[in-house]
Amino acid sequence: MVFIDDSGDPGFKLNKGSSKFFVVAFVVFDDYLEAEKTSVAIKELRRKLQVSDFYEFKFNKTNRKFRNEFFAAVKNFKFRIRAIVSDKKIIYSPRLRSEKENFYNYMIMQALKNSRGNIRNAKLRFDKHGEKAIRHKLRVYLSGGLDNKNSRVFHDLKFVDSKQNTLIQLADMTAGSIFSSYTGKDKSYLRILQDAGRVEDIWEFK
Repeated sequence: MVFIDDSGDPGFKLNKGSSKFFVVAFVVFDDYLEAEKTSVAIKELRRKLQVSDFYEFKFNKTNRKFRNEFFAAVKNFKFRIRAIVSDKKIIYSPRLRSEKENFYNYMIMQALKNSRGNIRNAKLRFDKHGEKAIRHKLRVYLSGGLDNKNSRVFHDLKFVDSKQNTLIQLADMTAGSIFSSYTGKDKSYLRILQDAGRVEDIWEFK
């Protein structure tokens, strides 16, 4: 199973607040039971922190104490992190720069296409944001762009509610840690994941 989320924004108004970097993170579980154990650990962490059972861990809205507790709780479970990081100032394609959706979809496809066979027959899970038509367009785009009938990169793609899915929250926290490191704000969270052996590949897209 692969849980996917992003950090930064896919816009190109770099002089008007758009982020310099855009990160897409893939949290890959090769074992369903390990995914379940990780999910339970996150739920137990909510109890430890004395927050609601519906509390959503989001990197940009979570304080330092909660971030530290979160990564300590999950770092030793067996999952792989693959990510793509784009420095948007070197993206020149008018098509990618003109529409956020085009750029977002393209980054997802590039990350999957260049997984070097490490993502195969996967169940992909995305955070369910945006209109249904936009989500359908991503599904069609990935199926065609990856020649998925033959490459079989994924066999199931669904959009889930991040408020209810703790492993999408893990993907959010992971993407945020990578974004924070690349922007120079705080490199400690990515270092925790790297030291634990969770990071398989971070591809700096060029």
